[in-house]
Amino acid sequence: MKKSLDSVALDAAIEHVHRAGMPGLFAEVRDGGQVWRGAAGVADVATGRPVTAGMRHRVGSITKTFTAAAVLQQVESGRIGLDAPIGRYLPKLVPGGRGDAITVRMLINHTSGLAEYLPYAYPSLKAYPALADTGPQSLEDHRLTRFDPAELIEMGVTAPAVGVPGGTPGVYSNTNYLLLAQLLEQGTGATAEQYITRHVIERAGLRDTGFPEEAHVDGPHSRLYEAWFGMIDPPRDYSVFDMSWVGPSASLISTVTDLNRFYRMLLAGEIVSPSSLAQMQRTVPVISQEGSTIDYGLGLHPMEGPGQGTFWGHGGTVWGGGALTMTRADGKRQLAVAVNLQRWNRLDSAGKPQPHPIDDALTALYRVAMYG
Repeated sequence: MKKSLDSVALDAAIEHVHRAGMPGLFAEVRDGGQVWRGAAGVADVATGRPVTAGMRHRVGSITKTFTAAAVLQQVESGRIGLDAPIGRYLPKLVPGGRGDAITVRMLINHTSGLAEYLPYAYPSLKAYPALADTGPQSLEDHRLTRFDPAELIEMGVTAPAVGVPGGTPGVYSNTNYLLLAQLLEQGTGATAEQYITRHVIERAGLRDTGFPEEAHVDGPHSRLYEAWFGMIDPPRDYSVFDMSWVGPSASLISTVTDLNRFYRMLLAGEIVSPSSLAQMQRTVPVISQEGSTIDYGLGLHPMEGPGQGTFWGHGGTVWGGGALTMTRADGKRQLAVAVNLQRWNRLDSAGKPQPHPIDDALTALYRVAMYG
């Protein structure tokens, strides 16, 4: 009888990503009661210390699913209206007509029209998305900077709008989720991090997931190597970094095992109600940070394979690190993967990222993990 998880193929696929140029990566794939965990490469290129599948990792915007779930819990309790204007709750942060026009739902699904604050907080990224005109200097300058979320929000709110409220395609923006964090704080009397910890992370029984209290990652972890499209050569370690630049938008630390557990419970209706989950799975077209148009729900992103049904999850990046998690709609087949190098693609003469062997190797790993 053929096993539904091909451990030999998975071992080969993850090793191939390492050989294609990824310093280190680790993953967990689940199919019902079967579990495969694997790792390839090193957590530290200087010492050769290996990565292991149990390491804690900065998971970037995967945090957004946790934040969205917390907001929907408040919607269920009647404290927040999903289609209420954000100006009703945070009039000082989103004043005037835009505060009246932008709803909570538009923040969660990135159709608010609010710009991304990051290029304004990081001056060397000002030219983004014109990558060739950006530089990585701000990453070093702000390694230990403690940002005020209200100031970051103001940067995004006062920047030129990227769309009209409710218009599609929406544009992915961390400004939206920093506002959601402020909304949670105002409605619960706790910080967003405290509320999400108590009512989402602890509710899911996650033992190795939490928000950072300092610039370091607690517990076993990998160094995180940022290349910024070849402008940092060799890639520099940014595993020590103050994450206030994204806060509850993208600062969570977790493990591949915890991520799979969380999404499995979420899709089973155990974190938010089934009706709230249905809202999370209502998608609109959104332009991602990479410039491609994706379907995006309320903190969830679907991916479909031919004849394989829909997988729900999210991806995330930080300086030097990345992660992706996908769970089939029935909750049985799951993938969570973490990598310790980011923006490995160099730019061509037109300033566009060039294909890299890592891209194809990761795609092959995803295919084996989800459909193999």
